[in-house]
Parts: sequence; structure tokens; C-alpha cells
Amino acid sequence: MLIRSIEKFLREHDMAPTRFGRLAAQDPRFVLDLRMGREPRPETERRVEHFMNKYAESVHAG
Repeated sequence: MLIRSIEKFLREHDMAPTRFGRLAAQDPRFVLDLRMGREPRPETERRVEHFMNKYAESVHAG
């Protein structure tokens, strides 16, 4: 489930949900909306997963 992956990502990277939403989905309410039951479109889900993977790679590489 996407929200579980995002919550784990937020904890691991000490990132605010609004910052994550702006960076990953261009929507500061994205995480809050997911917490309230929003279902993202498949392309949004892929884009967010891609963001998390690239962000994690850049943190570990740097």
C-alpha cells in the first residue's frame, strides 16, 4: 500500500508530509489526503514511488 511506504519514507528521511507532497506530487495535501482515504491514480502512484527511489538513492550516494 502506497501510504505505508510513504509513512516509512517520512520517518526514515525525517521529512514533513507537506514537503513530501510538494516534492513528489506537487500537492502539499497529498499525504494528508491519502491518510483520509484518497486513492491516487496509477500514474501518480508510479511517479511518487519513483521520487522515493531516486531520493533514497541520492541520499545514500551523497
